[in-house]
Amino acid sequence: MRIDHPGLCGVPASGLHVAVIMDGNGRWASNRGWPRLVGHRKGAERVRELVAACPDLGIRYLTLYAFSTENWKRSTEEVMGLMSLFARYIKREAARMNHEGVRMRVIGDRTRLDAKLIGLIDWIERETAGNDRVHLTVAMNYGGRNEIARATGAIARDVAAGKIRAEEISDALVSRYLDTAVLPDPDLVVRTSGETRVSNFLLWQAAYAEYVFTPVLWPDFTPQTMQTILDAFAARERRFGGVVA
Repeated sequence: MRIDHPGLCGVPASGLHVAVIMDGNGRWASNRGWPRLVGHRKGAERVRELVAACPDLGIRYLTLYAFSTENWKRSTEEVMGLMSLFARYIKREAARMNHEGVRMRVIGDRTRLDAKLIGLIDWIERETAGNDRVHLTVAMNYGGRNEIARATGAIARDVAAGKIRAEEISDALVSRYLDTAVLPDPDLVVRTSGETRVSNFLLWQAAYAEYVFTPVLWPDFTPQTMQTILDAFAARERRFGGVVA
């Protein structure tokens, strides 16, 4: 199922960075008369399938929007269920990720997360640190504006401490203060469920990413769905603000 991307401008030879706004879990379950958490559990199965398929799809970096800074507004039952599901995913998938060469990172503001979950996140990041085949990044309690605010606060503190000069602040410097500092910018951002908004996801990093909005609900999103999207992506011409020669 591997695809090639001949002539794609700006796509690294080492593989694509695809970011996904996984939307539609609750709607998928509600359409069937089931509790919303059933949809989230089904969505976690899709994550497992997509991560496993990444090497064949030509995806080296996969970033998934799992829980936003705004998702705390949901019911306590759903929030706690999502946190529990995330913890179970880490525990159940740790051995598989190591076997398949998956390195897992978590981005976002961890200060509001439960101490046990933070410990589990720290553990899986250490456990998979030596892997390099697929880089799985999960955005947990993440918001693009929150990330930029935290980054600019850190820059201001370093300017005040004399570690950097205000004149040195540039796009590249700001990027080094973001949660994604060690990752390349995404080539493609996919949002499922038919919604056509970015929902505060990777606002800085996706400045020149291509976007795809698909009506497919996340629990119905398969590696074959991603393959179709990547085939269409391969035909796009990315100019990054320039013009065709």
